Amino acid sequence: MKLRLQWKWMVLFIFSLLLFFIIQGYLLYFLKKPFLLSSLLSSIIVIPLAYFLARSLTQPILEMTQKAIQLVSRTFDREVQANSKDELGSLSKAIGEMGNQLRDKIEEISKEKDYLQTILKGMMEGVLVVDGRGRILMVNDALRNLLSLSSDVADKMPLEVIRNAELEGAIRKALRDGESIALELNLDKSGGKIVEVNVVGISPSSKGMDKDGEGIRGAIAVFHDITRLKGLEKIRQDFVANVSHELRTPLTTIKGYVETLLEGALKEEVASQFVQVIKRHTDRLTKIVEDLLMLSKIESKEFQLKMEVISLRDLIDDVIDFVKEPAEKKKISISQSAIPPSLAVEADRNYLEQISINLLDNAIKYTPEGGRITISVIEKDQREVLVSVQDTGIGIPKEDLPRIFERFYRVDKGRSQELGGTGLGLSIVKHLVQAHGGKVWVDSQPGKGSTFYFTLPKQSVAISLPL
Repeated sequence: MKLRLQWKWMVLFIFSLLLFFIIQGYLLYFLKKPFLLSSLLSSIIVIPLAYFLARSLTQPILEMTQKAIQLVSRTFDREVQANSKDELGSLSKAIGEMGNQLRDKIEEISKEKDYLQTILKGMMEGVLVVDGRGRILMVNDALRNLLSLSSDVADKMPLEVIRNAELEGAIRKALRDGESIALELNLDKSGGKIVEVNVVGISPSSKGMDKDGEGIRGAIAVFHDITRLKGLEKIRQDFVANVSHELRTPLTTIKGYVETLLEGALKEEVASQFVQVIKRHTDRLTKIVEDLLMLSKIESKEFQLKMEVISLRDLIDDVIDFVKEPAEKKKISISQSAIPPSLAVEADRNYLEQISINLLDNAIKYTPEGGRITISVIEKDQREVLVSVQDTGIGIPKEDLPRIFERFYRVDKGRSQELGGTGLGLSIVKHLVQAHGGKVWVDSQPGKGSTFYFTLPKQSVAISLPL
């Protein structure tokens, strides 16, 4: 093509030169003009003609040059126009086709990039990508939120951003060997979060080396937040251990007394005492099973509340009558604040009674003889009422307050078992209050008693009470 283009320029030059001499000879022979004047007139005629001829030849080349510049800068928006059927026309068409294909490829890559960004943003798992040098290329929003990372992490080493040597070692191993590595990290710097990380090397081919021998080009680390799963696993383990312990103690006692009776004690005077012990422990087992079934029922998807408008004054009176006998045995006085007759809540009466009875029963158990229990009800705002049960009991240490509503959790296990508690009452209270859309909490100091609070949705109605 180069030789043919040079040939065209040579033909143009020769044609222009011949045309110049022909015109000059015509002027000299026929018009009898001087040589300089004929040369000037010949140049005036030939130069514009040569210019237009040259322009027609170079214009396609200029257009193709412009097209090439547009291809480099990715600003092309039209095809090269070349009407000639020679090599320039073929080159023009080839450049135009290349531009169309390049534009399609760039659009396809752009869509793929946007799609990948959308996937990364929508992922619940955190993603960290490093290059072959081990420096960060990108992190997604989920990882930023999970580990509270700053926005400026690009081109940094992972150890600078996430202070964990084990993670840094796993990334380096993946970059070196291309292996997939799984590890579990406890990130104390991120609020005590526990994450499961899967690190894998990025290689151009399945063999870990490309055809140029470039090897591993980077690594991807995917972070799964398993803090909640670990917490649930801990709760499950504690629950199984506590249930086993709670059931084993009364069962062992019952078994021992039954065996003693079977061995001949039935006819002795102590038989009645043995039967009383068996009955007491059987009642305890029954209570544990009932509380476990209640918790299971509350947490099931089929659990539903039978909501109705309930007068709080009537309900508190009924609850106090229910616990009156055990309170009188310990000479504990129970009082209540003045509750307006019109103050009512929308709740399930049976479960609201159980909430109140569990809290009062708990207060009676841990209040010494001669103590006091006070029940108060106030309007917290236009939507809620606040119920509190205050006692003058032994109180709860500060470190135990966050766990007081956990299943089977006891501050003093020996004293709780002596008092006959199952360790499930406060857990049931928490679940029932939350099922009503309320909240429950406790304030307490050792030796100064405890106050349990819970909220319920308020409903004001006109209630006619007997005089």
